[in-house]
Amino acid sequence: MISLQGQVLETLLSGGFICATSNELAFNFLQNDDNYQSVEQQLNLMNRTIAKACEGEVLFCAYQVIDEGERRVVSQQFREIAGSLLPLVEWLVLVQETKGDNAPLSQGSVIRLNEIQSVIEDTPAFCEQLAKIARYPLFNSTSSAVDAQLKLIFKRLVEQEYLLRPNPDTQIYLVTGKIDYLFEVIRFIDDTENLHLAEQAQSAIEQGDLL
Repeated sequence: MISLQGQVLETLLSGGFICATSNELAFNFLQNDDNYQSVEQQLNLMNRTIAKACEGEVLFCAYQVIDEGERRVVSQQFREIAGSLLPLVEWLVLVQETKGDNAPLSQGSVIRLNEIQSVIEDTPAFCEQLAKIARYPLFNSTSSAVDAQLKLIFKRLVEQEYLLRPNPDTQIYLVTGKIDYLFEVIRFIDDTENLHLAEQAQSAIEQGDLL
């Protein structure tokens, strides 16, 4: 049976993100200095290191030294994240609007799919926004039903570790630290490229067009 340290290493090396919501046991394990250093030493043997985001609330694996081969991998990973930013931001904006909450989603936030569905179905503008988001290649929905669109979007976000569904028998989801990491990526791109992604998403939703 694989040890907890082995599970932590496996998660990090597979590209997973560790936070108190997504994996509380692993997160607490790494809060111990001895455990942290032991995992770090093993990762260093493979040119990896534990990277932190969101003031240490999100942990993931990064290259220790980046040469040409590593640079290609990192560039590909960054392109994949960048390519999914606009649909993710539009989804975040839609969820905030349906919840009537100005506070952005963050690690540990609770999302009840049925409540969001009810608000969307009662608001034609939200139905249009959802349909537009669901058609993005990231989600690739072909359904015209709100229920099916939402379930597919949430399924994809669970697969990509942005959301956690603690109980498969309910439609209650928890936001993981990967969402907070996403916000850091957005801020970084906005600061360096001056793209104003959040504003683009809001404008695209209002106009029904991609910018």
